[in-house]
Amino acid sequence: MKRTTLSLIACATALAAVTGFAAVSAPEGPGKDTAAPAARLPVERTSLLCPAPSTSDLAETAYTSFTPVTQGADEKGDAALVAAESGDATGDGGKGDDKGEKKEKPVVEPKAPGTPAAGRTTGGDTPALIGTAEGGRAPGWTVQQTTEVAAGTGRGLQGVDCTAPDTEFWFPGASTASGRTDYVHLTNPDDSAAVVDIELYGKDGALKSTVGEGITVPPHASDSLLLSTLSDAKETDLTVHVGVRSGRLGAAVQALDDKTGGDWLTAAADPAGDLVVPGIPKDATAVRLVLFTPGGSDADLKVRLASPSGLITPAGHETVHVKAGMTTGVDLGEVTRGEAGSLVLTPTDRSVPVVAAVRVVRGKGDEQESAFIPASAPVGARATAADNRAKSTTLALSAPQAAAKVKVTASAGTEGGTTATKTYTLKAGTTQNVDAPVPAGLKGSYALTVETVSGGPVYASRTLTGSDDDVASFTVQTLPDDRGTVAVPNASEDLSVLQK
Repeated sequence: MKRTTLSLIACATALAAVTGFAAVSAPEGPGKDTAAPAARLPVERTSLLCPAPSTSDLAETAYTSFTPVTQGADEKGDAALVAAESGDATGDGGKGDDKGEKKEKPVVEPKAPGTPAAGRTTGGDTPALIGTAEGGRAPGWTVQQTTEVAAGTGRGLQGVDCTAPDTEFWFPGASTASGRTDYVHLTNPDDSAAVVDIELYGKDGALKSTVGEGITVPPHASDSLLLSTLSDAKETDLTVHVGVRSGRLGAAVQALDDKTGGDWLTAAADPAGDLVVPGIPKDATAVRLVLFTPGGSDADLKVRLASPSGLITPAGHETVHVKAGMTTGVDLGEVTRGEAGSLVLTPTDRSVPVVAAVRVVRGKGDEQESAFIPASAPVGARATAADNRAKSTTLALSAPQAAAKVKVTASAGTEGGTTATKTYTLKAGTTQNVDAPVPAGLKGSYALTVETVSGGPVYASRTLTGSDDDVASFTVQTLPDDRGTVAVPNASEDLSVLQK
């Protein structure tokens, strides 16, 4: 046998040993695919990033950590949330302290799968958090950050799901208008600096700014940038694009309003021709839809509302035209009219990728509060919302395309209680505010996990209302797939391919 063949066999044998004796088998004949379908296995590591919650001395922030039980996950594992350094994001390549995370007592210590954990902080000095979960605590790990601010700009309830690091984010719905104070928060979880560009798009296109180019975020650090310092333009509707040149980041926009409180604006679903904005509160007094198309073509979209009885077209808002590279805002008023609803956006003709979000206002006069709902990816196999509270949680489920069945599980409470499960059937084209299960003997807060059992794609959101009876304070989080499992190709050991 030739030395080359022997070397190849030796290498293949070593590779098989490392990968658990996995090798690709040769096909039996021309054009015949004998590969087995990919298996889905639990992820072994998850990273989450929580922005600094508030600068207000009146802020009270609750953190809730939860990992759903995942079949086949490792019985061992750990998870932790540590404080990020206070970064100094610069455009001149500035470097920060890279000594690692601060050795402070964790604000919350995650527990074993199936059991939520909670922690609280007060005041405006709470730092951003960097979280890592491994082994059995990684699949579907979720952390909710909920802040109540009693008074001042941004007063009300501000909630955000701590997000995974990525390299690109779209935020339609931001603003630099008078009365608004919006910040983009950037958190770097890695050992090396990240370099990012921030682009702003208004009603007439890209806003001129060199300040947002080449911003450096130091390792293990977090920083926030006031949008009005990136451009002098006063724009009611703004789309923020965060593009990472090197490294990866977590990003979120904190939108604070002098009159209607404020909330977090999380990244919209990736640009697509069809979009769903799930779970607009039924008592919304104002809904403003903001859209942007990043490509070079205009988009024309049909606007429909998935209501409890089916898809309807809002009067006077049958379609919306979105000019290429320009942000479009549309006032939909009290579009839900006292019923559960989700916006369904589809092309009128050819499909053009679009990003979208809505700004929702509840209450009237001095008792108004606002929140944001971005277009969302579907629930997929499973999604979880943490920090649910008795009599303060509304779960909205939507099946815009086809009928579907979903299972909803309420975890035990952070301080006691036992799990509960309900199954729901959704008709095609509808949205329901379901009577979600609540743990028996509940003490503390709990998590809701939604799983698609059958049928078409399901979209979901959770509305949480605050404790202030004088203000209609609320926050809304969408429930996209938690990506707790990953597809792994099946393979078998077959070294004969190396001998041919």
